[in-house]
This record gives sequence, C-alpha cells and structure tokens, in this order.
Amino acid sequence: MTSAAPDHPRPRSPLHLFVAFTVLALQGFGGVLAVAQRELVDRRRWMTREEFVDAYSVAQLLPGPNVVNLSLMLGDRFFGWRGAFAAISGMLFAPLVLVIALAASYNELASFPAVAGALRGMGAVAAGLILAMALKMLGTLRRNALGPWLCALLGVTTLVAVTVFRAPLAWVVLGLGATGWCVARWCIAREEGARQ
Repeated sequence: MTSAAPDHPRPRSPLHLFVAFTVLALQGFGGVLAVAQRELVDRRRWMTREEFVDAYSVAQLLPGPNVVNLSLMLGDRFFGWRGAFAAISGMLFAPLVLVIALAASYNELASFPAVAGALRGMGAVAAGLILAMALKMLGTLRRNALGPWLCALLGVTTLVAVTVFRAPLAWVVLGLGATGWCVARWCIAREEGARQ
C-alpha cells in the first residue's frame, strides 16, 4: 500500500490510531468492514475508495480476519511497526474485553427470548451493512483494469461458487483470484500494447 497522498489527512500519532480503531471496532456489531469503509474513507479520509479496495483485496488474501489485516497495513503505512501495533491493539482490545464479559454471562442470558431475537436481528443488520458497502464500492470498478463487466462476471461467479455450489472459500479465493489476476495482466498488457 502506498503512503497517503499529501492532500489527505493522516492520524496525528499512534495513540490517535489506537483510539480511532477502538471506536471503529466498537461500532462493528456483526461485522466491521462496512464501518471501516465509512470511517476510514468517508469520515476520516485517511484513504480513498480505490486505496481501500486495493488494501482490502490484499487483506482478504492474507490469513486471519480481513479488517485486522487492514488495520495492520494502515497502521504500518502511517507509523511503521508502532502504528501497526497501535491499530491492531485498538481493533482487538475493547472487543476482546466485551466478548469475554458476554461469554461469561451467555448461559444466563441465552434463556431470554428477547436476547435470541436481538441476535437474529443483528445478523440481518450485518448482512444489510455488507450489501450496502458492496454497492457503495461498485463505483471503483469503473476504473479497474478489468472493466465493470469482467469484474461483475468474477463477482457473480464467486457468489455462485460459494452459495450454490458451496465451494470452500480458500479454493474460491485461490482459483478465482488467480483467474482474475491472469485476466487483469492480460487486459493491462493489451492496453499497453494498444498505446504503443
């Protein structure tokens, strides 16, 4: 990931990163990705949409939670290893404390129908947040080397492979990721050849 453009705001210190990622993590019930896109791109403007999509693509390929990987990359981008440590600490500390507290009290709370209904409702909201973020990020595909139609074809193929054929996610990422990379290289080479 390249360093931030000079006209983009940047965090003031590793402590600022820690606080920002703590706030981000505490907003992410059911998934932090949509919140991360809103916070990092729209609100704080530490990244452009294109930078977010590029960084998230790399984070998706790495082992571990995507947003944790993204926080590490962004922290490193601004303050090196100190920023990476601050960002991942902010991303994990408060949720870890909350999860431990909830896990300790889950057996007592699980018997209440209101708690079970709230958890089901949160699942629907999380799915809606992910869908909203995906629709918001569609605009970045216009400038992608593959173009919007090939990107859409890869996206639909991924969706069908995972939901209809229940293909393991690792194989889908490796297979379609490699296919997308090869097709993108071919499109870029063809475009460069047309310019010459």
